[in-house]
Amino acid sequence: MKLHYYSIIMLICGAALLVLCVLVHDNVRIKKKQKIMFYLTYLFIGLAAAAEWAGLQLNGNKDIPSWVLLTVKCADYILTPMAGGALVKQIGIRNRGFTILDALLIGNTAFQVIASFFGWMTVIDENNRYSHGPLYFIYIIVYLAVITIVIIEFLIYGKGFTRQNRYSLYSIMALVLIGIIIQELLGGEYRTAYLSMTFGAAFLFIHYFEYSQLDAEDRINEQEKLLYRDSMTGLLSRYAYSEALKEHDRKGALPHDFTAFSIDINGLKVTNDTLGHAAGDELICGAAECIYTVFNPYGFCYRTGGDEFIVLGLVNRGKAKELIRRLSEVTAKWDGSLTHHLSLSAGYALASEHENISAEKLVIFADKKMYEDKSRYYRKSENDRRAKAKTKARKK
Repeated sequence: MKLHYYSIIMLICGAALLVLCVLVHDNVRIKKKQKIMFYLTYLFIGLAAAAEWAGLQLNGNKDIPSWVLLTVKCADYILTPMAGGALVKQIGIRNRGFTILDALLIGNTAFQVIASFFGWMTVIDENNRYSHGPLYFIYIIVYLAVITIVIIEFLIYGKGFTRQNRYSLYSIMALVLIGIIIQELLGGEYRTAYLSMTFGAAFLFIHYFEYSQLDAEDRINEQEKLLYRDSMTGLLSRYAYSEALKEHDRKGALPHDFTAFSIDINGLKVTNDTLGHAAGDELICGAAECIYTVFNPYGFCYRTGGDEFIVLGLVNRGKAKELIRRLSEVTAKWDGSLTHHLSLSAGYALASEHENISAEKLVIFADKKMYEDKSRYYRKSENDRRAKAKTKARKK
């Protein structure tokens, strides 16, 4: 009765391993090389379980040649450590333990094949029943060594996960070990090793898939962070600005105190031409620093072009004027290592002064104000240049 029950359990385990193969095959996120490792793991577990089952079925059956039973037991002793090793190989790490594991599995395979000819591992009596041979202890040593390496490798592998994922991984390892220990301690009366290995393989697949999902989400989040942040200045990027405009369009009417600021660096081209692009980059970063210092408490700061900046915030007209004045004060105090002068032109537009306007159109009005300020700056600069030239001419 127990043997028939065990046969049903093994049949269910085999079916479960086939389902896992289908799940791996249908998962497009798993790389081909990793899929092959999953398939091999399930194959070794299935073959090892089949060899153990066949050994129990054939034990004491006088209708079969003794060499058949001997071959089945040889396969059992070869495949059982391989099934445990396959679980380690499935996690995909390579280190010294991995190399030792390969050597143990290859050495055990060679030893079992040789031992089958001399009765070192398995002895078949006149009733065609098997018993352990005089060198069976070598197999036990190999078996324990493989289990030890499996534990160590899982512990090493688990260090790469968050605490939550690490504990779930260790729980899977514990499940497999409990199944093996129960079978070995009870002298093989309860065949739980391959049942626990099958469960372990299934849970490892779930763990791997969940980790892959989390890893993919983390990569997407990192990419989004890169998209949303300007790499040079650390301000929000052009992409983030475009997304903000879309979000305001989705919300509909702008808040009454919504204000758009347009800010541009004066004389950047001259700085690039005379002092070099490194000095120009320093100006851009200096401008970003000043803008962030002044506007960050009141709105979102974006770098939308080479020397173009936009701030979207919630302030009234009085506060907007104060912020523009404060920006002039901060930039006047700024000093770089390659260039020592920073000038910004700025303009703003309030949603309260434009009925049913979109954020994008409000920025256009702010741009116009900024260009008016820039024109005043260049007129003043030209007038100052002419005045200096006249003064110099008079002195001559």
